[in-house]
Amino acid sequence: MKAITIHGLDDVLAGTLKKRALEQGESVNSLVRRLLGEAMGMKPRPKGRNRSEFASFSGVWTEQDRREFQERSADFSRVNPEDWK
Repeated sequence: MKAITIHGLDDVLAGTLKKRALEQGESVNSLVRRLLGEAMGMKPRPKGRNRSEFASFSGVWTEQDRREFQERSADFSRVNPEDWK
């Protein structure tokens, strides 16, 4: 099996790789091998795998967020018959 060295990684990219590896419970080396395989079309990217990458943009709520939303928006589900006359 071959080994490569990647020169010139900036701190942001190196940090992002390390963080992602920790989040996914794998080593940085394993993560980089998997990402390279997926990028080169040698390994299919599993469906739903990137969901966590977009969590901060896609409105993923905690259980507390959901309860608070339901409490604050409860009035929107009430119909006042007087409004329909």
